[in-house]
Amino acid sequence: MTDSRIRKAELNDVEAICRFGETHIPPHYTPLIGEAAAQRQVRQWWNEAHLSAAVADGRVVVAEIGGRVVGVGQLGPDHVVYKLYLDPAHRGHGLGPRLLDALASQLPDSVDQLRIEHFAANVRAAAFYEREGFAVERIEPDPGGDPALAVVWRARPITLREEWPPPPALG
Repeated sequence: MTDSRIRKAELNDVEAICRFGETHIPPHYTPLIGEAAAQRQVRQWWNEAHLSAAVADGRVVVAEIGGRVVGVGQLGPDHVVYKLYLDPAHRGHGLGPRLLDALASQLPDSVDQLRIEHFAANVRAAAFYEREGFAVERIEPDPGGDPALAVVWRARPITLREEWPPPPALG
């Protein structure tokens, strides 16, 4: 993906990030956690107010190809990765690890581990995070008792594969 770029999101990206969530979150999560829970994810976490605040705080990065958002990563104020999503057409090309690098590079020097969370039903995410060196720290059961909605918390030491931010292009 030579024309791909990872960068900090800007406020003028919020609408595109919201559309990304509306497009990709329901089809990804509906088979895993059900349609109602998938739609709740979009309403709660992919809305303009939530994303504008996170972007303004500098906690969101995007992957773009040809000026189009094809991936989103977001840190919480507690330094946990709460969003790491790619358009399915762009998975398997190294964008996920690059988004993780961009997020890890934003952590304060006092933070020595990158933490993430995902639903237990999201086995694709679990496999990706394991390949990226994340170990399970704990699993929080869903308050409603749905094992698919249990939250898996993982961590790994901070490692970066590339310089962030990347150096400016020459020429």
